[in-house]
Amino acid sequence: MGRARAVGALIGLSGGTFLYTTAEALPIGLLLPMATDLAVSPSQVGMLVTAYGAVVMVASVPLTALVRRVPRRWLLSALLAGFVLSTAVTVLTSTFTLLLAARMVTAATHALFWAVVVPAAAELFRPALRGRVVAVVFAGGTVALALGVPAGTWLGERAGWRASFLAVAGLGALVLAVVAALLPSTRPEEGHAARGAAPDARRFWLLVAVAVLATAGAIAAYTYVAVFVTEVSGFAASSVGAILFARGIASVLGILAIGPLLDRSPWNALLITVAVQSAALLGLYAFGHRPSVSVALIALAGLAFTAFTAALGGLVLQVAPGRSDLAAATVSAAVNVGITAGAFLGGLVLPSHGVRAAVLIGALLGVVALLLALGERLVRPTPAALEGRRQTESIQMAQ
Repeated sequence: MGRARAVGALIGLSGGTFLYTTAEALPIGLLLPMATDLAVSPSQVGMLVTAYGAVVMVASVPLTALVRRVPRRWLLSALLAGFVLSTAVTVLTSTFTLLLAARMVTAATHALFWAVVVPAAAELFRPALRGRVVAVVFAGGTVALALGVPAGTWLGERAGWRASFLAVAGLGALVLAVVAALLPSTRPEEGHAARGAAPDARRFWLLVAVAVLATAGAIAAYTYVAVFVTEVSGFAASSVGAILFARGIASVLGILAIGPLLDRSPWNALLITVAVQSAALLGLYAFGHRPSVSVALIALAGLAFTAFTAALGGLVLQVAPGRSDLAAATVSAAVNVGITAGAFLGGLVLPSHGVRAAVLIGALLGVVALLLALGERLVRPTPAALEGRRQTESIQMAQ
């Protein structure tokens, strides 16, 4: 396919990650307006996020296995169509029960979309560009957290929460049109990204463990960042939005910077991002009482975590022991396990030991993840992995 069409399809897929990330997190920013309009408690609205994550965690692998033979173009187009329809139902519903059901449908399409989007995007370009392609795909989700969710929150506060979801549905229809028109109709088993370039089951499961631990560490600290900057750093509550915006901008920079390193050395990219995240959280625990240092370290932690998620996507394409979409679904489920566990652990220590303890737990989880990732160097590659690496290196040298 032509380069212009490939670039357009890649932008469409990145737009999909923007949509799903925005839709997943939007109820957090619109918690109070939604609770008031639907006559439910804020904690019930919070269930829209918790249940969403639970569906993604449970459904990713079985749903991916179920549709493993469907061509990428038709599958991704159907998923985006389901996203648009379920989000439209969210706009039109007047009951919390129907709203929750619509969110579960959106979550199911989310689970499948994230499992197949990285392999589908990687197929558009030659293997030597995989790292940069993965970074572009994940950039959509990062931009969603930095700009999409704040913009949706701003719109919902002024025009009602339904207007925010209506805008997301409208953008979804546009992304659907782009993907349906430009993505090639390749079968999942075709192409260089269908399976791991250097399949290695031991390294893959090590990667899954690192995904759970590093994500849990990041979320244990981030979930309560507003409490930290007000109680420890001494900022006013009105400053939280600006601090989170600075973190979002740093996250965008991190996702864009990681691409070239992923192409050269994906395991080193993983090591560096986990190490930087752990160091930032340890620094926040020790020096977070200094306002300027606190902001810088919160931004640095955000930069590292978003780069880490892209490193996960790139490594799945390398070490997947079988089909890359099933491997990506497994890692996606692992990330959601980490999100759930991190929020739980942070909340567990918050009442008794304070918010600094939540940050320290996040840092220590990151250190354990780093030690596991360093242990990858001690794992002897399988013959299939060595042969895969030789083939990948030959392809990259030829290109």
